[in-house]
Amino acid sequence: MLYEHRGRRPVVPESAYVAPSAVLCGAVVLGEGSRVLHGAVLTAENGEVRLGENSVVMENALVRGRADHPALIADAVLVGPHAHVNGATVEEEVFIATGAALFPGSVAGARSELRINSVLHVNSRLEPGTVLPIGWIAAGDPAQLFSPDRHEELWAVQRELDFPGTVYRVPRGTSMREIMARQSQYYGAHLDDTPVD
Repeated sequence: MLYEHRGRRPVVPESAYVAPSAVLCGAVVLGEGSRVLHGAVLTAENGEVRLGENSVVMENALVRGRADHPALIADAVLVGPHAHVNGATVEEEVFIATGAALFPGSVAGARSELRINSVLHVNSRLEPGTVLPIGWIAAGDPAQLFSPDRHEELWAVQRELDFPGTVYRVPRGTSMREIMARQSQYYGAHLDDTPVD
C-alpha cells in the first residue's frame, strides 16, 4: 500500500519488492533490490525514509523519518521483524535483530549488530563493528553499552541526551497532556493522505 503524504509519494524501483500488506507513506525512497516484507511500515512523517540497495525490512518492522532526523538506511542492512528505526542513520551492513529499537538522532556504525530487543538511544552513536548484546542499551556519543540491570549508570548518560527535546521538541517535565495534544495534531496530517495507484 503506497500513500502520498504531505505532497510526497514513495519511490519504488522495479527491482524492489514491497509486500501487499506493507505500507509506504510519503517521502520514502527504496534502493535497487530492496525488500519490504508483510506488515512493515515505512512512514516519512515530515522527513525522508531512504532504504539502500539490497536492504531488507522484515515483517512488522517500523521505519519512521522525521524532519530533523530522517531515517537513512544504507546498503546491505537487515531490519528484523518488529524492529523500530525512528529517525536514525544506519550505515552499511548493519544487522538489526528482532525487536531492536533505534531512536532519533542515533547512528549505527557500519557492520554493527543490534541484537534482539536492544536499544540505541537518542543522539547516540554506536561505533562501527560494535555488537550490542541481547536486551542491552547503548547511550552516548560514542555509545557506552549498558546491561538492563545498570539503570542508574545508564540514566546518568541518558539524562543528558535530551529524549523529550529530541523526540517531542519539549523540555523535560512537560506534561503528557501537552505532549499528546501536540502528537495528535502532528499525526493529524495523515487525515489528508491519498492512496497512490
